[in-house]
Amino acid sequence: MFGMIKSVVHRREFLYRIPHFLYYILTVLCMRCPICQKDTKVTNSRNADHGRAIKRRRWCTSCGRRFTTYERLELLGIEVVKRNGSKEPFLRHKLESGIRKALEKRPCTEEQLQKLISSIENDIFDLNKNVVESSLIGQKVLLHLKQFDKVAYLRFASVYRNFRSPKAFEKEIKKLQR
Repeated sequence: MFGMIKSVVHRREFLYRIPHFLYYILTVLCMRCPICQKDTKVTNSRNADHGRAIKRRRWCTSCGRRFTTYERLELLGIEVVKRNGSKEPFLRHKLESGIRKALEKRPCTEEQLQKLISSIENDIFDLNKNVVESSLIGQKVLLHLKQFDKVAYLRFASVYRNFRSPKAFEKEIKKLQR
C-alpha cells in the first residue's frame, strides 16, 4: 500500500513539473536573437520591478551579441471603460505611449520611465477590479506624474482634462504651486 501511495505522489510531482519544464523550454531555450534570428542562451536571470518581471541577460550563440529581455506580468482580464462607454482590454503599451508623450524631451531615463509605468500599473492591479474606468487610470497617471515631473504633469493634464484656453493652464499651474 505504501508503495502505491509513493508512486501516486511521484506521478503528481512529475505532472506538476511538466508545465514548468515546457515553460522553461519555450521562454529560455527558444528565444531568438533580434539581429541574426539564431538561438540564444541565458547568461543571467533576476527579478525586476518588485517581482512583477524577470530580467534575463542573453547571449547569441551565433553572432555573439548580448541583449536583455523582460518577462512581465500582464493584467489579463482587466477591461477599460472609455468615456464614450465602449470597453477595451487594458494594454500597458497604451499607458506607456501616453506617458512617453508627456515626458518627451524631459530629463528622464528609460529605467525611470519603466518604474513609473510599473508603479501606475501596480496601482491599477491593486484595485482588484475586472472593469476600470479610463478616468480612474488618468487620475492615477496624474497622481504619479505630479510627484515625478511637473512639466510632464501639465502636458498630460492638458490632454486628459481637455484644456481649451491658456487660463486653464494658469489655473493648473496655480494648483501646482500650492
